[in-house]
Amino acid sequence: MSLIKEPDYGTPERPSAQLVTLEIDGQSVTVPAGTSIMRAAAGMGHQIPKLCATDSLEPFGSCRLCLVEIEGRRGTPASCTTPVEPGLKVTTQNARLAKLRKGVMELYISDHPLDCLTCAANGDCELQDMAGAVGLRDVRYGYDGENHLTAGKDESNPYFTFDAAKCIVCSRCVRACEEVQGTFALTIGGRGFESHVSPGQDQPFLDSECVSCGACVQACPTATLQEKSVIALGQPKRSVVTTCAYCGVGCSFKAELNGNTVVRMVPYKDGQANHGHSCVKGRFAWGYAAHKDRITKPMIRASIQDPWKEVSWDEAIDYAAAEFKRIQAKYGRNAVGGITSSRCTNEETFLVQKLIRAAFGNNNVDTCARVCHSPTGYGLKTAFGTSAGTQDFDSVLEADVILVIGANPTDGHPVFASRL
Repeated sequence: MSLIKEPDYGTPERPSAQLVTLEIDGQSVTVPAGTSIMRAAAGMGHQIPKLCATDSLEPFGSCRLCLVEIEGRRGTPASCTTPVEPGLKVTTQNARLAKLRKGVMELYISDHPLDCLTCAANGDCELQDMAGAVGLRDVRYGYDGENHLTAGKDESNPYFTFDAAKCIVCSRCVRACEEVQGTFALTIGGRGFESHVSPGQDQPFLDSECVSCGACVQACPTATLQEKSVIALGQPKRSVVTTCAYCGVGCSFKAELNGNTVVRMVPYKDGQANHGHSCVKGRFAWGYAAHKDRITKPMIRASIQDPWKEVSWDEAIDYAAAEFKRIQAKYGRNAVGGITSSRCTNEETFLVQKLIRAAFGNNNVDTCARVCHSPTGYGLKTAFGTSAGTQDFDSVLEADVILVIGANPTDGHPVFASRL
């Protein structure tokens, strides 16, 4: 198995009933109105180099790496901020564009540490990838001029570091904090050459308004913002899609691992509940996966006074089945039941109720979500005829007004609240 690489189309999708047909590199393409040239090209398999652009954030147009030519227009506009128009003829690759992009990349690299081989992001760095994509092999300007290579490192956050010497001021972290999380903990301080990412008023991350959701870390295209677990354990080699084990929202994650050791948890863009975002718990509070007190082998005991005894899985399952049978034989079929946690996935809850009904032969099955959400269920059934939810997560994006009564979604379900 290998790492799951999710495609990045550069700019967000623009749903529209109106379609626009244009020509990119001699090929005709039809996309919804409002789509950027960058996204239209990516949909055709034409990857335009980029650094400040990513499809989880609104286009910004600051890195100037995604320049293109448009027939009949002067200059070289940024493809991320230029929307498609009917009949456009766009060129994404030619000698002129290659020279411009290479020149832009030289400026970035001339003010960047040359420590790729020892960098924690080596092999997972967009700056490194884009330098290769534009064919940059050396820098004509040298490295002795004014630079930011001595800028300090902020290690105050318990989960990630901020290495200002590696920052290219693309503003992706600032925009992620604003657009994805809605915390506004980061800003760009200074002007011109003195521009820099600033948590609050140049505070350490730990003292700022940062809630450690990790959106900035995920958005960063360099090793400026880097998980401490990656620094300690190295780059992961494989990933598995899983569901967060905390609250009942059901956020999807890529568990990225070295062997069976979790290196980091990365929110999965295809997750229907979280769309590539997370709260601090799902993103960083996964230490339980390798905690010294975690039970990793099945154990049984005949009574509470007896010590636990490690056994094989077959012995543990046989013992549990025999005890269920003994209890039902002595006290009747209804003496056994099951209850699931609200942290279980729908699939896990389905399997438990199937076990109770098919194997135990009764209907003694429940979930704690029914207890804590019984008022919700009653209200929904009275109003809509069903006690289940009537909308999906994405429907909140279409709402004109959202009324919250008797709850604090910002604390209870921060991933959902960040999208309100």
